[in-house]
Amino acid sequence: MQQKCHSILRDPRGRLTAQVASVSHEFRHGDVIPEHFHPEHQLAYASQGVMTVHASHELWVVPPMRAVWIPAHTPHSITMSGAVSLRTLYFLPALADGLPKKCLVMNVSPLLRELILRACEFEKLNRRVAGQRRLIEMILEELQAVPTVPLRLPHPNDARALRVVRALAANPADARTLEKLCKDCGASKRTVERLFLRETKMPFQKWRQQLRLLRSVERLAAGEKVTAAALEAGYTSTSAFIAMFRRELGTTPRRYLRD
Repeated sequence: MQQKCHSILRDPRGRLTAQVASVSHEFRHGDVIPEHFHPEHQLAYASQGVMTVHASHELWVVPPMRAVWIPAHTPHSITMSGAVSLRTLYFLPALADGLPKKCLVMNVSPLLRELILRACEFEKLNRRVAGQRRLIEMILEELQAVPTVPLRLPHPNDARALRVVRALAANPADARTLEKLCKDCGASKRTVERLFLRETKMPFQKWRQQLRLLRSVERLAAGEKVTAAALEAGYTSTSAFIAMFRRELGTTPRRYLRD
């Protein structure tokens, strides 16, 4: 399928209309934004609900009060878990040379949150307008300082490893050992271990744990109880699930989504 490119900052004739633009939208659980890309950098912030972003053979889960940075010309799709209040800012690439060249999930400070919401009161922001120029500069300054969040899951490219990925993505609670998964997928355990380490920079077991963590965040955001989310993620013990969650994200599941 051909990817759609849509410029937010240029008119139909290609003329630049502003340096920053905003889009606000409310989504329902299960809504999907199909794969597309923009010639602008994009900051997508969810004040409610969870977004799952697929881009460049990787997956990011974006909980409430976090944002995902998507560089210009990055094909991506977004799936919504729970009702999502999405606030998106688009930046002329020349404004953000010092910002990351790859997708990442970041925490949103109270100040950055207010700046985003203020910017979303304008459809377009132009640096020639003094107040809007100051707002743009403050947002860019805050973006330079925000910490990133470890909610990324890279995917291998090799077809043999991808068969294992698809099996586990369809059912993260799948209890088969890697040896059994490889046998069922027509590959050797040693080969798949090597492929995961080389192509995702993660040992297979760490990759599997990250998949389960991200899926549990999606399910919790959709309103499931901690016990149900733990079972769907492949944990037979809620306490073991909470311990893993705390180890990876620094707090309990309930507090993480609430905070």
